[in-house]
Amino acid sequence: MTASLEQLRRCHFAVDLGAARTRVYVKGAGLVVDQPSVAAVNTRTGALIAVGELAEKMTGRTPDYIRVVRPVSGGTVVDIEMAQRMLRQLLGDRIRRTLRRKPRLRAAACTPHDADPLAQRAAIETLVGLGARRVELVDTLIAAAVGCGLPVEQPEATMIMVCGAAATQVAVLSLGSIVTAERIPVGGEAVDNAIVQHLRHQHELMLPSQSVRPLQLALHGNGLTPEGPESTEIHGRDVATGLARSVRVDTEAVRQAIQTPLTAVLDGIGKVLRGCPPDLVADLADRGIMMVGGSALLPGLDQMLRQATGMPVHIAERPDVCAVQGLGEMLEGRIAPIVLNPLGA
Repeated sequence: MTASLEQLRRCHFAVDLGAARTRVYVKGAGLVVDQPSVAAVNTRTGALIAVGELAEKMTGRTPDYIRVVRPVSGGTVVDIEMAQRMLRQLLGDRIRRTLRRKPRLRAAACTPHDADPLAQRAAIETLVGLGARRVELVDTLIAAAVGCGLPVEQPEATMIMVCGAAATQVAVLSLGSIVTAERIPVGGEAVDNAIVQHLRHQHELMLPSQSVRPLQLALHGNGLTPEGPESTEIHGRDVATGLARSVRVDTEAVRQAIQTPLTAVLDGIGKVLRGCPPDLVADLADRGIMMVGGSALLPGLDQMLRQATGMPVHIAERPDVCAVQGLGEMLEGRIAPIVLNPLGA
């Protein structure tokens, strides 16, 4: 599935269509789009009202005839036409005109590990609709590893963990390829849902759709560990009366509520390590795990993984844009492939 470096050097732009955010890298111009993967549509006329951050602010605040949609789910395009319309608006007229001048427009796209042919086809169709004559697919794990500066082309183990909104992908890489990998259908959204359900059952409080992230930020510092803050105040709507209400939430109870999705991530890491050759596991004991993706910034997650695995855990410098930056490095030709010449007799 992963295209060769030679093919990627011929591409003109790269797209990382994520469940939470869409990012576009244009060769020679760098990262030009970094917006939420959200669009607002007028259901009466079919017109696109807003995309990106403005559309995300509309979530839960629109009249009946305006629908806020997410054309990407779990790293897979579920609505090709809407994804194309959203991308056109995010790119803007100036960038689209620049790309259209290319004689044979080529694009690269990230796809989740072990994406089925239907998901791959949806990503290709989306970019073909933007004018691309050819689309190269790159595994998100390899793109993210390149983007955060891991020596993926060397004959030594590097372990990467891509913490997305809808799924978490864990892999051990060596010699530029994936040795063993696991895709866990648990991500930042699962953590959000666990917090929402906890507050609904324990405090009879419904949260506005925008306020789950502030709750995670309230678990600042050592958020998922006992050294974090004891309590935090949350505003929401009472389930019974429908009136606005504030409650003081014990953060220890919140930490317990999100243990279930986080335990599934730990199980996935264990499965990857069990399927890895012993020599590579020995390399990982020193090098540890590199975390990338937007959900890697969940406070205290790295400490929890460190305690559970006994391995060093590092967070990339800019974990949310590692995948698209890795694609950009490949497009610009900054990655030198390792040359394996067959030995003569």
